[in-house]
Amino acid sequence: MLTLHDRLTARVQATDYSDWRAKVHAVNGCARPIRLGGAHQIQDASSGAVLHHHGGDIFAPCGNRRSAVCPSCSDRYAADAFHLVRAGLVGGSKGIPTSVTDRPRSFVTLTAPSFGPVHHARVTAKGKHIPCGCGEYHLDADTRVGTPLDPDTYDYEGSVLWQAHAGLLWARFTGRVRREIAARAGLKAREFSEQARLSYGKVAEYQRRGLVHFHAIVRLDGPDGASTPAPHWAHPDLLDDAVLAAAGAVLLTTTRADGSPLTLCWGTQVDVRRVQPATSAELEDAAGEISEARLAGYIAKYATKGTGKTEAADRPVRSQLDIDFLKVSEHHRRIIQTAWDLGDLPQYEDLNLRRWAHMLAFRGHFLSKSRAYSTTFKAIREDRRAYRLTETLDRLGLDADSIVVVNDWTFDGAGYSDDAERDLAAGIAERIRDDRKAKYDKENYS
Repeated sequence: MLTLHDRLTARVQATDYSDWRAKVHAVNGCARPIRLGGAHQIQDASSGAVLHHHGGDIFAPCGNRRSAVCPSCSDRYAADAFHLVRAGLVGGSKGIPTSVTDRPRSFVTLTAPSFGPVHHARVTAKGKHIPCGCGEYHLDADTRVGTPLDPDTYDYEGSVLWQAHAGLLWARFTGRVRREIAARAGLKAREFSEQARLSYGKVAEYQRRGLVHFHAIVRLDGPDGASTPAPHWAHPDLLDDAVLAAAGAVLLTTTRADGSPLTLCWGTQVDVRRVQPATSAELEDAAGEISEARLAGYIAKYATKGTGKTEAADRPVRSQLDIDFLKVSEHHRRIIQTAWDLGDLPQYEDLNLRRWAHMLAFRGHFLSKSRAYSTTFKAIREDRRAYRLTETLDRLGLDADSIVVVNDWTFDGAGYSDDAERDLAAGIAERIRDDRKAKYDKENYS
């Protein structure tokens, strides 16, 4: 049997290697590309004459957002997330005016409540370690951090049900913020939409204990969103007060497996900081206010952190056997097991817990936004496709107004043929990533 080294050598020396490498490079070294067969044509709009033809086999990126599955596609999602968040924060692109920087804006963090004491690795403001409830001092790398001090008394059922309702809690929160703003502005709740709009972009981040918390940029606009100025009564203090009041007031009631009521709410650790227009490269000033200069990258980091290695599993679980052999901690395995068990009960059918057990019962998107906050991922992808088409037309000397693009592709499979191709593609992806980083460093730091 040939060794991996032999298979790598054979693949590199194959006559079709250059063509194969070009296809891999075109998808930035995607870890599991979609293989397509067919043709792409550019035709004259009036006569139908073929002006350009490309046929055969191509690769399309898998589009998986998790870096544990595909680092290349996760990097692309990270870049798109940055541009989406930044457009709503500073404007000047993607159809968002720069005047959004004049609006009241807050950087909000909402956390999950406690479901039992866990091991922690906290430090004081001066960097002194704080002893854990177990009596020891934990470093951040300690695998016990985030796990229960007493697993037998930890409320796994409550934590799973909270996580499954986190999206609904957020919806209740934003609705309550609108009512709190209206009350402070002297408006009736139904009058709020006539004078203002609450816009936001938020990301979910897993904590070590396996529960998510939300980071969000909340912006107060005029009634039509980013294109209209905020009303005269809008003030940053009013927005901050309304957010804090809403976070403490939102409650949601569900039932446990035994039928007893369970009240769900946000945790006591609620952080609200004002977003100031960029005056420096610092993320935060001495007063604790957040500068927009780096906040977009800060938020995008959390969005794409959720797509990378998390406390959850990389793929959905389909059976009890899957759970038994997951490469996760025993604490997170127990969360997944609890979600799986609850998902078999009729009263939780609408939560679809078994489908989301691998995500520790979190059913939402890692990055979401209100409609008027910014652009969309779809618009960003369409801009990228239009840019590439323009490049092709410029190279061929063609006019976009006089041509028709015809695509005819069929699905031939997914992934590479063997481990040799996977290793070669991973190397190509790493070189592309290194080259991109070197280019970025040269443009920004040289």
